[in-house]
Amino acid sequence: MSTAPEPTAPEATAADSAAVPGSATPRTVAFIGLGVMGGPMAANLVRHGHRVIGFNRSRPAVDRLVAAGGEAAAGVADAVREAEIVFTMLPDSPDVESVVLGADGVLAQARPGTRVIDMSTIRPDVARRLAEAGAERGIPVLDAPVSGGEAGAKEGVLSVMVGGTPEDFAAVRPVLAALGTTIVHVGPAGSGQTVKAANQLITAGNLQMLAEALVFLEAHEVDTASALEVIGGGLAGSTILARKGAAMRERNFQPGFRAELHHKDLGIVQSAARDARLVLPLTALVAQLIAALNARGEGHLDHSALVTLVETFSGRRQP
Repeated sequence: MSTAPEPTAPEATAADSAAVPGSATPRTVAFIGLGVMGGPMAANLVRHGHRVIGFNRSRPAVDRLVAAGGEAAAGVADAVREAEIVFTMLPDSPDVESVVLGADGVLAQARPGTRVIDMSTIRPDVARRLAEAGAERGIPVLDAPVSGGEAGAKEGVLSVMVGGTPEDFAAVRPVLAALGTTIVHVGPAGSGQTVKAANQLITAGNLQMLAEALVFLEAHEVDTASALEVIGGGLAGSTILARKGAAMRERNFQPGFRAELHHKDLGIVQSAARDARLVLPLTALVAQLIAALNARGEGHLDHSALVTLVETFSGRRQP
């Protein structure tokens, strides 16, 4: 006599996975670099069921990860020793090279077969060099920079652009699902960093135009809250406007992404453009504006502080 089948374990697991992406396959991961972006990203990996061993040069960031359920490592070697996947989220190319290629670095200490995912924003040529060094040791290295800022990192809705082999991308994608909602394989090693450079170019341009529009509206005594609301609902609407508009109106430059980091990123864009013999005039202009912000000693502010330059140029703010 037949009976109605009971719900199977795979169905229950699928439901759980839909609610918490990536939680169906817990992994042991190391996370090196627990700053503004890396800290919340590591915490999201913990929330999705992964064992996360974290290391950062400053101890308070490690303590925050431990409070979120992660584990503390005494150094890079300690962090990566048991890891199946190693994440790095560091400020610049030299930092990543030191951590990954150093004598006590990731490639020297990780087990063969461990996958390394660098989520920093660095030069594409450096990303390719790291991948080549990893291949020599049987350790695949993917470049997977992100976009979405601190808010996206906290909410787990980052856009992740991944360079590496299709096989390595497929292997790590379930884990990346804890960090972002748009996760795309964009090509071989270095491609993720090339796409991120283009992303930073577009972001800087949008920020500058939003800054100019805001000062324009203020000069004509228009209610800027209402103006940005209606602009945001039309063709000119953007994530930049939605996430930066209100803070820019209020001149609140608490850093979600520091101007000094965007200055570094636009340097990457210009270097890669020169290598390809490209002429990018608007990129050069906005790069100079970001550079000016840094030269004024305001690189620690959010990149939306570009609006202060527009005010200064327009005689509406003292230098």
